[in-house]
Amino acid sequence: MRVLVTGSSGLIGSEAVEYYDQQGHEVHGIDNNMRREFFGPGGDTTWNLDRLRKTARRFTHHQVDIRDENALERVFKAHRFDAIIHCAAQPSHDKAKDIPLIDFGVNGTGTVNVLEMYRRHCPEAPFCHMSTNKVYGDAPNELPLKEMPTRWEYADPADYNGIREDMRVDRCLHSLFGASKAAGDLMAQEYGRYFSLPVGVFRGGCLTGPRHSGVELHGYLSYLAKVVVTGGKYTIFGYKGKQVRDQIHSLDVTRAFDAFMRRPRNGEVYNLGGGRTNAASMMECIRMCEEASGKKLNSMYSGTNRVGDHICYISDLTKMREHFPDWDITITLPEIVEQIVRGEMERAGK
Repeated sequence: MRVLVTGSSGLIGSEAVEYYDQQGHEVHGIDNNMRREFFGPGGDTTWNLDRLRKTARRFTHHQVDIRDENALERVFKAHRFDAIIHCAAQPSHDKAKDIPLIDFGVNGTGTVNVLEMYRRHCPEAPFCHMSTNKVYGDAPNELPLKEMPTRWEYADPADYNGIREDMRVDRCLHSLFGASKAAGDLMAQEYGRYFSLPVGVFRGGCLTGPRHSGVELHGYLSYLAKVVVTGGKYTIFGYKGKQVRDQIHSLDVTRAFDAFMRRPRNGEVYNLGGGRTNAASMMECIRMCEEASGKKLNSMYSGTNRVGDHICYISDLTKMREHFPDWDITITLPEIVEQIVRGEMERAGK
């Protein structure tokens, strides 16, 4: 099988490259290190690309910008792909407001470019689109919540498993990032449904793991661990530090893609996060990072929350588990924290 991965030097993309390379497949990656352009040296993914070039035996890198339709078409014409994983994106909730044209160019137009090249050249291949829970905007904040000592929690027992795929995506505040990702999300669904193509849309919760180049504006758990390990000051933005996220390891994300490829559906949508068992508040994650590293976090609190941010978000994984009974979360949150902290300590030489 020949697999194409966009955003192949990023967290999920590099995990997918390794996963399929280790299975003996030929893997092609598209990435132009825009993460460095978005976030500066801390976001540079060159180290990850270098690692893949050394360890992956069947990996070919293409230095291509997905906004460049002609360059994309050259890649698709030269290679017939049997599966496509689209992870390339401008990923920051906050950065988008400073670069709205670039943000939409990558997340909206770039996604349509990849989808159209796919439709023209290999429409029978399963296509996995990495979306985000931010397509729901702040609508999840309308669910009744109760304040606990270290976290916010759903007040209605009917919401215990978290946010389902029928949560609305309009008539709410998204951030420009949430809106541009919603555009790509809807286009991916449309290519699946209108053209009857095997396209799956995965609305990610907090995607994480030791391969993340975390920065303050994106990669919350990775960046938190980095600050705990290396020092500096961490800012907690609003909600008393009790905001809840469900963390999913990049390997479990890739395994979800693989499950879809084996049993694809046209234009189907899945919420994909760590679910109830891997959910924790910021306060609780800080404690876990401190315990794993043996260091204390130097933090400050800002009463101003990020625009459109979720107070409590847990992905309801019921649909994923029903459609793909062989898939489930395999890496627990304590294991994820341990891996990330250990990776940050190794990179810091500690």
